[in-house]
Amino acid sequence: MVHIVQIVPFVGPGTGVAGVAWNLERQFVALGHTVERFGYRDIRGARRRRTPRSRLGRRIARAQRVLTFSLRGTRAARDFLASRPDAVSLCHSEALAGDVFVSHGVETIAVRTRARGVGSLLVNPVRFFTYFRERTRFRSNVHRAIVVLSDAEAAALRRVYGPVEPRVVTIPNGVDLERFHPPTPGERRAARAAFQLDEDDRVAILVGHDLTRKGVAVAIAALVRAESFLLLVVGGDAESVDEARSRAERLGVAPRVLFAGTRSDIPVMMAASDVFLLPSAYEANALVILEALAAGLPVVATAVGFAPEIIENGRNGFLVEPDPAEIALRLQELVEADANTLAVNARASAVDHGWRSTAEKYAALLTDIHDERIRHPR
Repeated sequence: MVHIVQIVPFVGPGTGVAGVAWNLERQFVALGHTVERFGYRDIRGARRRRTPRSRLGRRIARAQRVLTFSLRGTRAARDFLASRPDAVSLCHSEALAGDVFVSHGVETIAVRTRARGVGSLLVNPVRFFTYFRERTRFRSNVHRAIVVLSDAEAAALRRVYGPVEPRVVTIPNGVDLERFHPPTPGERRAARAAFQLDEDDRVAILVGHDLTRKGVAVAIAALVRAESFLLLVVGGDAESVDEARSRAERLGVAPRVLFAGTRSDIPVMMAASDVFLLPSAYEANALVILEALAAGLPVVATAVGFAPEIIENGRNGFLVEPDPAEIALRLQELVEADANTLAVNARASAVDHGWRSTAEKYAALLTDIHDERIRHPR
């Protein structure tokens, strides 16, 4: 058993990096390891402020957090680890510290998918800083290993940054198989009643914060041909939701698009749905795809991130191009298929990806790194 330190700004149940670290922590403890956190509050003088309301304010606050954790956080994290020489560390954050870095996405690619020309880079110069920080991370021996969430992500990493100095290990994210499960008939009836859905209504659900990158515009355009479908959009900020709503109105499908906002009851939302839709431009893993499959929903997604490694066309969903006509066709095919068979197949494809299995892979890597440090100290 080893003493594990996770370097991550915030930890808590839910989605995103904070949720990944929270689930890993629980499983590490269950496996008998001791776990500590190094977070934003451990940086002297850093404190979490209320999220600004304005778009510019949010950008400035985000840039401040990134710079704080990249610069002051790196020094503070290294001091924290130096006082724990026997600990092996797992970094999920901007800090250039830790034995293993978990790449939750190649930031340069993510920026390109949502950037609007060179001007967007000039508006946010932090992106240049991010590129050089990541280049330092991947082209030097800051870390002993890099964890990527899919084989496609490993290839993308090398394509953007060239030869990667640390060894690269693929460990996909896990899923909470108890929280996300196929709904009982009663759970489904209750979930659909909450949205005043009829039994014949067909619902495609799309979940994500960055709706632009998640392909909400393509999903809305697909409704023009997929006339029997409603689209349930969960997440997004005020700006992206307003843009998506305007697009739905221009295309004449606004009555069939429901913007639910940010929600914590994602399993309930999935219980009310028939298909999970994610025509993303870029994903490192897309944990929400695993959650949808575990909930028994077939998935229609673009072939990015982990999707090509788990979706089998016609069995538990379809891989598609970001093309509204093709997406509409696949949605219709799923409507005509046997719903029970699809649900069984979807759930079966997720059961081997529980958080316990994922944590065991991390624990094996960290144990190996711990032994390697003894043999080859730096």
